[in-house]
Amino acid sequence: MNKRNYSKELENKISEFQKENEHPGLLLHACCAPCSSYCLEYLREYFDITVFFYNPNITSEGEYSKRVIEEKRLIAEYNRQVEEKDFAGMNSDDKARKINIIEGDYNPKDFYEVTKGMEDLKEGGERCRKCFELRLKETAKVAKEKGFDYFTTTLTISPLKNAEVLNEVGEEAAREAGCLFLPSDFKKKNGYKRSIELSHMFDLYRQDFCGCSYSKAQREREKLKCSLQADS
Repeated sequence: MNKRNYSKELENKISEFQKENEHPGLLLHACCAPCSSYCLEYLREYFDITVFFYNPNITSEGEYSKRVIEEKRLIAEYNRQVEEKDFAGMNSDDKARKINIIEGDYNPKDFYEVTKGMEDLKEGGERCRKCFELRLKETAKVAKEKGFDYFTTTLTISPLKNAEVLNEVGEEAAREAGCLFLPSDFKKKNGYKRSIELSHMFDLYRQDFCGCSYSKAQREREKLKCSLQADS
């Protein structure tokens, strides 16, 4: 069985919209500003985007606050560009559209409940899938309630996230909610590289862990190990 090319599927969808001169409404689940940067730059020419910032996996209130503030700052900057037609150094033109944002409920206990018993699993395993399900099911629910044509997530831009799993989870959530999921693999075609460039351009806060206390602890162990190896 051939492996699906989610990046190509997204391109094909966009081509269909362009032929029909359509700009569908897209609810874009966002995990943070750095991951959003390229996704928004790319998609805002083809969709009417509303970012959905829903991340109960960010289990530190201070970390959550930093990320949501940066997300709003990035969106404000993109919207300023649209108003002033100022796309210098950007991969966008005057077709770019303004972006809205919805901030979901912040309740870390929801994350702890769905990942109970998986505390010691490594990042990238079943605990992460449960986290994806929590966030994308809520995104699908909001997309259905508010009448968006599609929903998707910025999470596929990360080299540490399995795009196949994320697309499977998104499609399952769409079937349950009765709405449409937009396939993606934003890391492809230098998407991740571009997100790093944009993060530097906008001086975005870049965290070094996914968000939950478990991923943070794992990252701290990895950094300590690297430090000890360097000193030995």
